[in-house]
Amino acid sequence: MWTVIYIAPTAKVAEMIKAKLTIEGFLVQSRPVNLSKQQFEILVPSGELEEVQEVLNSILHP
Repeated sequence: MWTVIYIAPTAKVAEMIKAKLTIEGFLVQSRPVNLSKQQFEILVPSGELEEVQEVLNSILHP
């Protein structure tokens, strides 16, 4: 089951986060929140949630 871990404000931010998490070895998906806004959900398998959160924090707060 996939779990949303972050809502990116733009497609560019979503792609950057997705790429960095993928490099770290995680399965990652992104999808638009809705068509009227440019926000994107970043999703990961729920079993990897804790590990991904640690890496995501280091990406967002270097």
